[in-house]
Amino acid sequence: MMRNSLMATLALALAACSSMPSRTPQEQTVYQAQRITEHRGSDDLLSAGLGLDGLRAMTPPAFADAAAPTALELRRRAIWNNWRGIADLSLTGGYGQVYGSVAGAPGREYSALLRLPQARQPHRVVLQAPDNFDTGKRCLVVTASSGSRGVYGAIAVAGAWALPKGCAVVYTDKGAGTDYFDLDAQVGVGEDGRSVALEQGELAFAPDAPVGASGVAFKHAHSQDNPEADWGRHIKQAAEFGLAMLAQAYPQAAPFRFDNTRVIAVGISNGGGAVLRAAELEGDWLDAVVAGEPNVQVEGAPSLYDYTTEAALLMPCAQLHLPADALPQPPLRAQVEPFWTARCASLKSAGLISGDSPQAQAASAYELMRAKGWTDAALTAGALSTGFDLWRAIAVTYASAYGRFGVAEHPCGFSFAAQNADTRARAATPAERSVWWSDGSGIPPGAGVGLIDGKLSAPDFTFNGLQCLRALNSGSDDAARRVQQGIAQVRAGMPRKGLPIIVVHGRDDGLIPPAFTSDPYVAQAKAAGSAVSYWQVQHAQHFDGFLALPAYGARYVPLLPYVYAALDRVSAQLDGQGAASDREIAAQPRGAGAVSAEQLQLPR
Repeated sequence: MMRNSLMATLALALAACSSMPSRTPQEQTVYQAQRITEHRGSDDLLSAGLGLDGLRAMTPPAFADAAAPTALELRRRAIWNNWRGIADLSLTGGYGQVYGSVAGAPGREYSALLRLPQARQPHRVVLQAPDNFDTGKRCLVVTASSGSRGVYGAIAVAGAWALPKGCAVVYTDKGAGTDYFDLDAQVGVGEDGRSVALEQGELAFAPDAPVGASGVAFKHAHSQDNPEADWGRHIKQAAEFGLAMLAQAYPQAAPFRFDNTRVIAVGISNGGGAVLRAAELEGDWLDAVVAGEPNVQVEGAPSLYDYTTEAALLMPCAQLHLPADALPQPPLRAQVEPFWTARCASLKSAGLISGDSPQAQAASAYELMRAKGWTDAALTAGALSTGFDLWRAIAVTYASAYGRFGVAEHPCGFSFAAQNADTRARAATPAERSVWWSDGSGIPPGAGVGLIDGKLSAPDFTFNGLQCLRALNSGSDDAARRVQQGIAQVRAGMPRKGLPIIVVHGRDDGLIPPAFTSDPYVAQAKAAGSAVSYWQVQHAQHFDGFLALPAYGARYVPLLPYVYAALDRVSAQLDGQGAASDREIAAQPRGAGAVSAEQLQLPR
């Protein structure tokens, strides 16, 4: 791998700018790649040379030196982690046989740290330019990571569809990602993923932290940018960078512009929300959009923060009302039931539910959530988020992001750090720091970084902190107003009329319930005259990566094949083969067997 700091060829950039139609000032920016790397032979763009068997391996690719991995080792491990976090790669899951591909895709990567105007922190972008790029049918797929993942967080979504077809892909971490910063050691992450001391070079994230701050900071929570408010602009800037780098990769076919290159945006979860935000931007720069299980908020619907903090408080108790055999495993009912029963008692003492017995209290919590719009399907699939304490992790991070709070300013006193076995905070080791970029999900806990809650107390350990987080949603103090202002800034507008869009959502989604997101978005977009098609998939929940767990794989279908099918559909539509339409897809779970095409009922 060669590490270069290169500026796009000046004459080529000037030629591209002079021949571009006048649209927006950003489209005339001269972009440069900070690093260009080649990936061929035992390495490639799509799987870092691991192939399907290597991605399925239960242990991550090893480092020669655990405390100082190379950029190539970190990239391979990041790709391994992101594939496994998004796709069901289990032997019975059907990936690579029924749908999807990890076929070798040799080519080059162009990487950079870009910054939106007025942003405090950059976002990562990577263009993957495959050797089989079809200059006669030039295609660029632009995508954003799901969740708060690093820049490869959509490789299983966009790369797996685009690269085998000869399309280039440009990724952005949309201002989140895994660029953690060690406040004790003053060490962050460089552009190539390796640990870099603050005084030694440019970092992908350097927080504005008080002197003597301790623990770990990360970009989504501590950038003070509220990145979600700019997700659409992150997508567009990434697309602009992608076009500029295509001109550098294939100079014989330059210039590459929005009016001579097909640009399709795709993403799932937060990435799905990002591409819908991009769809509302002015201009005809996008040709089509596919949004899977999008985190999108529209006027009149509850916000992510609203239903997340609601679920964090109420769902453990409400799930006790469901039959013991209704919840998929994990969580193991016998292990969690004492904690969930304690939550019921806490809710009753706080006056949030009624009932004189755990059973009556669980019924009260259940009826309250049902009245708020939660379905039985969402409550059932939500057991995963309850069992892994995901609701609290999301709420802590988003409270900080929405309020633009800096390090050590969290209104409920939460912080992040490496932890001892007794959960006390401690300084991180070099070996722990070395894997934050490749192994982290972008929202701790995970990858050796823990969530520090100063309000923990028995018997319902997390209740006090959750009450504080919930109060930010409707309170009137300064901290609550800041959070509420940030929430208002992420509300989506309507997409450009005539832009082909397919929204794909599982009806059993328990993390981003369609009743709060896709349902109202599609209804409002259609009422506004937008060309939105809605594919609703029966028996699909939010996390394909967890379908490798037998209880989840038996009862749920993967969502990724429908995202790929939607990409096929909008591509055919752009080729003049008819518009997409709404679909209610009667998919059937595989049970104890393996996934088959007949069960998936994929649209054609």
